[in-house]
Amino acid sequence: MTAVLHRTTTPAPAPAPAAPRLPREAAAPLLGLACAALATVVWSGSFVVSRGLHDSVPPIQHAFWRWVIALLAVAPFGARQAWRQRALLRRHARYVLLASLLGVAVYNTLVNQAGLTTPAPTMGMIMAASPVLMAVFERLGGVRLGARRTAGLLVACAGVALLVGGGAEFAPGDLWMIAATCCFAGYSALLRRRPAELAGTAFLFTTFLIGTALLLPVQAASLALQGGFTPTTGTVLPLLYVGVASSALAFFAWNKAIALIGATRAGIVYYLQPVCVALLSWAVLGETTGGPQLLSMGLILAGVVLGAGARR
Repeated sequence: MTAVLHRTTTPAPAPAPAAPRLPREAAAPLLGLACAALATVVWSGSFVVSRGLHDSVPPIQHAFWRWVIALLAVAPFGARQAWRQRALLRRHARYVLLASLLGVAVYNTLVNQAGLTTPAPTMGMIMAASPVLMAVFERLGGVRLGARRTAGLLVACAGVALLVGGGAEFAPGDLWMIAATCCFAGYSALLRRRPAELAGTAFLFTTFLIGTALLLPVQAASLALQGGFTPTTGTVLPLLYVGVASSALAFFAWNKAIALIGATRAGIVYYLQPVCVALLSWAVLGETTGGPQLLSMGLILAGVVLGAGARR
């Protein structure tokens, strides 16, 4: 009799399903929006600092020491990479020089000059017009905005218009802020054209270095004509904030946002800035915000939600 042995095997348990992961196409816009929001909130504090230091630190010296501190903060991460990519940086020297001039040397100097006479909430209101210019620059470059993004842009712009028409009085610094707005919008449009092979930290370090060098002559003139300022806790700590947080951290986050979602969508998130500036200036400087301003903030938030939604 032949015995037939049947070997029974227990089937191995099926592996547990992996946790769902967001596809890269969906994760990139979310990261870009988060980076734009981070930069916007941090930059809001720099307007309050500019206003708070208007009577203790001359505007040019404020800008110069801001970028010296920012350069030192970025150097450990970007100096070596910039040296490795020096040939690439020389190849795109005009592009890097223009970005350094608009985004570093001129923009923040104009903001500090505006802070001499313009309250921080008004500075934030005027600056909130920069997304409109960003959208115009992108449209001129051939980028289609889409109906939803355009609608969000218009709603947020209506909120800014209500802010400006809600009782803000004209000051000479308003013109400086308008010029600063144009510089920042131009810088943001330039970021979209950054060479893909140029590393972000190398680009930041180089623009900070060139921008600081461009400020050296006017810094020397300011010291000769106005004298220096007295380093105290009330001046050094705000300069450390604008140098490390508002410059190194916020510029890296903003550049990353532009690379991921473009200047127009990041610009819509930037409309949050007057809301943040108004709240911070009220908490830190005691500059109040009235009913029309609160209504306009609601419009700004609605425009941000409408226009910044991620779409493939």
